[in-house]
Amino acid sequence: MPPQPAPTPPQPESSALEETARLARAQRLTDVITRLRRALRSSIRTDYPWESLPMAQVELLQTLAAAPLRVGELADRQRLAPNTVSGLIGKLLDAGFVDRQADPGDRRTARIALTEAGHQQLRDWRQAHERRLADALESLSPTDRDAVMRALPGLEQLARSLAGGGSGSV
Repeated sequence: MPPQPAPTPPQPESSALEETARLARAQRLTDVITRLRRALRSSIRTDYPWESLPMAQVELLQTLAAAPLRVGELADRQRLAPNTVSGLIGKLLDAGFVDRQADPGDRRTARIALTEAGHQQLRDWRQAHERRLADALESLSPTDRDAVMRALPGLEQLARSLAGGGSGSV
């Protein structure tokens, strides 16, 4: 009797392969975003040593640039605990970048607002980052630079999706 061929192992289902590919894409994107943020922070501090404001504080300044907010509102918008936001605000108060204002709707609470120094700090931070990114983009080949720019609408939509607002602003 001739030898029987070894049984063929069961083939993975296409859905398992699709899931593996889906997770691999997400991991690659996570890795690139993490490296990009780290490289940007590091290069800014190297090229602009005066720029040492932690990202969490910058994000609060960016949120407050639109209008003064209560600590609870800031915490909600930043998706942080109120005590974390209070600590960050304390540092921004000490630096003179924000101040407390009476809330016209509720005198028992205060709203946090940017001072002129806070507005200037935010302008300086944005300009430093924009210059650094512009220089980095110019260092890319035209093909890579175009690919990065073409990816922006999809990345903006991804940010909206992650924020929970399918078509709202980032």
